[in-house]
Formats: sequence, structure tokens, C-alpha cells
Amino acid sequence: MSATSSSTGAIAGVRSRDGRGSGRGRLGNTLSGIAVALGCVLFLGGFAWAAFMYRPYTVPTNSMQPTVRPGDKVLAQRVSGSSVHRGDVVVFKDPLWGDMPEVKRVVGVGGDKVACCDSQGRLTVNGTPVRETYLDHPGRASLTGFSTVVPKGELFLLGDNRDVSQDSRIRLQDAQGGSVPASDVKGRVAATAWPTGRMGMLSRTPAFDALAGGGASSAGPLEWLVVMVVAGVVLILGGAAYGPVAKLLSRRR
Repeated sequence: MSATSSSTGAIAGVRSRDGRGSGRGRLGNTLSGIAVALGCVLFLGGFAWAAFMYRPYTVPTNSMQPTVRPGDKVLAQRVSGSSVHRGDVVVFKDPLWGDMPEVKRVVGVGGDKVACCDSQGRLTVNGTPVRETYLDHPGRASLTGFSTVVPKGELFLLGDNRDVSQDSRIRLQDAQGGSVPASDVKGRVAATAWPTGRMGMLSRTPAFDALAGGGASSAGPLEWLVVMVVAGVVLILGGAAYGPVAKLLSRRR
């Protein structure tokens, strides 16, 4: 075989290998670009959707311990008061309660008869005992007895830390009879966002499920929005890292 033939074969081999390599490189670059683009859509879409549907609040007092604690940053889903159910933890602002947003749990809606306590120290709603496992001190639902019928379009609100909570019980003699207009609700608490040690979704209570009309609302879309944002970050970082990683591997070969 002549030197010219050998050289021609070697060049053809190099071109063939280069062709295959550049083909794989083009495919990798295309896929990394798609990953970055999809990641941006998921990240920005999830973040924008969450910002539109949820609003942050700071818990002002210890009346809702242990569910949330004073100083906690919570995310509340923007909902109308008419969609709030028994067992929901809500943020509301009522002029008779003060100038700051309050966080309490809904234990009665319009038409409910809320009373305390039965022979076992439990809260009753329409005569049905409620097992409130979320209370700070389980055993007796209230240190003081009470009984009231919630007016239509209003909510009866109690704190989970019943020993210290300033709630509907102590406002029974007010013009609203202790209840709060459902229109005062600003949002339904979905999660604790800060501090990191207590970060997480708020558990749905089954305490009121046995009542006619049902109990607490089902979870909103927050968990899926978090998944979208995290998946978006992973795709963006993974797609952006393809180029440097591919170059590093090529040099090692």
C-alpha cells in the first residue's frame, strides 16, 4: 500500500470519527437546550402561579400553638370566605379584633350550634363531639363553657392553644356574638415557610369529617407548585452543566 493511500485512509478515519462526534455533540446541545427551556417554563410558571395564589403572613401570637408558632411565616391560599370549611386554619382581619391579621381555626360555620363542653370535655358542633387532636393541651376543649349558634355568613373561630387564645369565646357579648363575617377571611393557611426547622405543609384535620357538610378543605396546589419549581431548577442546572461536562470528558479521552 502506498503512503498516499495510507494517508487518505487515515484522514477519512479521522473525518468519520469527527462526524460521529459532532453528531453526538449536536444532539447533546439540542437536548440540553430543551432541558433549560423546559426548566425555565416550570420554574417561572410554578413561581408565578404560587405568587398569584398564595400570600405570606407572619403569625402574631402563640394562640395557635403547636400548629403554628409566633413569628412563623406561613403561606395562605387566597380564597373567599364562602369556600372555608370547619377545621380550616385561616387568616382574617376584623376591626373588632384589632388592626393586625389574625390566625385561627374555623370550628363553626353559619347555622352551626357550637358548644363546650360535654361530659368528656370535648367541643360539640350540632351536638356531635369533636376529637381535636391538634390542641396544645388535649383533654378539655375550653376552660370556660359556652354555647352559641353561628349566624349565617359568619364563622366561629378558636385558637389551638385554648388556654391563652383570645378568640370567639371571649367575644360572645360583642355585636357579632363572637363570630366573624366570612368576608373578613384573607386566606386559608396551607404551609409554614419559615423557620426551616418547621417548614412544611399544614396537615388536614379529620376532626370535623363526621359532621353533615363535612370537615376541612382538601389540600390546594401548593405541593405541585413546589415540585414544578424544584424540577425546573434541576432541569436548568442539568442542561447548563452539559457543555462543561462534555468538554471535560472529551479532554480526558
